[in-house]
Amino acid sequence: MSRRICPRVNFYWIFSVLFLVKVVDVGAYSCHEVKTAFQVRQIGPLKWVPETPGTDVELLVCKHQGPSCCTRKMEESYQVAVRRETLQNVRSYSFELKYLISGHATAFQDTFQYLLSFSQGHLSSLLEDTYSPLSREALPHVNALFSSLSLYIRGHNLSIEAAITRFYDNLFPLVYVRLVNPGMGAAGKRGECLRATRQDINPFGPHPDTLAQELRHALGAGRALSLALAEGTEVMNATEHVSLTKECLKGLTKMQYCSHCRGLTLIKPCMGYCLNVMRGCLASVAELDGPWRRYVAALEELTHTVAGQHSLELALLGVRGHVNEAILHAQLHGPTLTATVNKVCGLSGKEPTTSVHPDPTPEVTTPTVTSSTAPPFVVPSIPPQEQLMGNLAHLRREFLSYVQRYKLFFAVLPEMLCEGETVVEDFTCWSGDDVVESYKGKVVGNGLQAQKQNPEVKVRSPNPELAEVKERLERFNQEIQDMLPGLGQRESWGELGSGDTEDGSGDCDDEDGCQGSGTGAVKTFTDGRPGGSNNDKPIGSNPGGRAPPVVRVRGAGCPPACLSLPMALTLLLAILALQWTLL
Repeated sequence: MSRRICPRVNFYWIFSVLFLVKVVDVGAYSCHEVKTAFQVRQIGPLKWVPETPGTDVELLVCKHQGPSCCTRKMEESYQVAVRRETLQNVRSYSFELKYLISGHATAFQDTFQYLLSFSQGHLSSLLEDTYSPLSREALPHVNALFSSLSLYIRGHNLSIEAAITRFYDNLFPLVYVRLVNPGMGAAGKRGECLRATRQDINPFGPHPDTLAQELRHALGAGRALSLALAEGTEVMNATEHVSLTKECLKGLTKMQYCSHCRGLTLIKPCMGYCLNVMRGCLASVAELDGPWRRYVAALEELTHTVAGQHSLELALLGVRGHVNEAILHAQLHGPTLTATVNKVCGLSGKEPTTSVHPDPTPEVTTPTVTSSTAPPFVVPSIPPQEQLMGNLAHLRREFLSYVQRYKLFFAVLPEMLCEGETVVEDFTCWSGDDVVESYKGKVVGNGLQAQKQNPEVKVRSPNPELAEVKERLERFNQEIQDMLPGLGQRESWGELGSGDTEDGSGDCDDEDGCQGSGTGAVKTFTDGRPGGSNNDKPIGSNPGGRAPPVVRVRGAGCPPACLSLPMALTLLLAILALQWTLL
């Protein structure tokens, strides 16, 4: 009986094993998973994907021995897809930095224009309330002065000294005939002489020069900050359209899609392998690291110069006082001034009443300073310092807290791309040729020089467009240095932490993706962005549909006004406790 059963049992197991082997063979030689990934990623028409692997396919990039689920058309489509995906990822990161800069450029400019509008109204109210005889004729010159200041701080090639000189030249005839000699009537032809000789007669004492000096210092820093933010936006626009070389596209295709040709659609590249590919592709982008860090350092100092000591607010709020002191100086020295004018312009005499013509300068045409957010001027019931002081300081703190996170942007961009969804830390990974436990190749650093030893991507020459951007940024840094000679001498802001070195093109041998810039900073980029965490991103994690950043101080706490209540309660409780002890 056992002899009968044994042959049956042996025959059953043999049949079962042969059936399972047949099923495994069919599954192993199916390209179904490859076709699914091809469709989900919208790489190309599904008809290009074979049903089963081919053995006589001539591929240019994804070469390997054995059957392949790829064809030449698929390989070409993979290169198009990887180019599109890589540039989209680069733009998604640069989008955040671009709108950080452009959004704060608008915020700073709106604040500048509001301060100018307030100061203009402040001076106009002085003329209307205190010097009403000349206010109607002087207001057009006030408008012309602040229009010139507005254009200057926006970056136009104007001279503050020339604008202030024109203002006082046109103010002098009005002060002379309306305040110093009110019975003279209109200036008439003598007004031309008074305007032409104002600087020689010097009726306003040192006050015009003092005003010009203060405004030149304060507005010069504001103008430099406006130009710097505009330059940063242009740099980001240029890097958004970076081109990828053929060698780069081959490396990216091999890293991202050649594993699909073997049916391995879920395997991810090794970290060190990805870094080599990305650093080779973005070698010219990494060359912007040094000039960019100097640019960010200049931004730090410019914002401190503009807002650190309230210099811009104080300078603009002081225009009213300087003009008032200048008019009082002319009135105080009225007799001496009249005698000097009679010698230079002839004896005083009543002439036919004619109006003093407005500012003849053709370059200023805007009648008043306007801003997209500035309200119409209303004389406040509280001192202007209490209303305006601190606006720029709040904006400065917020801006610096953001921009510091992007100081190493161009150096760590390859790692940010690799730390996204491209690479996962697993027991096995894709090395470009096979599935391995770890990448054995040498991981190079950033920059063109380091790519000479890159085993994955050959970099033959720098990108000419990015080389031009680098030269332009270096030239701008030097122009800012020449414009404000003291810039660059201040220590890095300790409370915000920069902590990096200048040289950044060394080699790197570890698998973890150590930074080639010598900073060691990449280990802190837990969300793939510079210096942030998953809960503290500069602008957001969805760059596709976000608005420019709202100007708001993050983590700054409440203003001093709200801090006074707890302090008062604490003091009150202390007094009550003392009284209770005495009782």
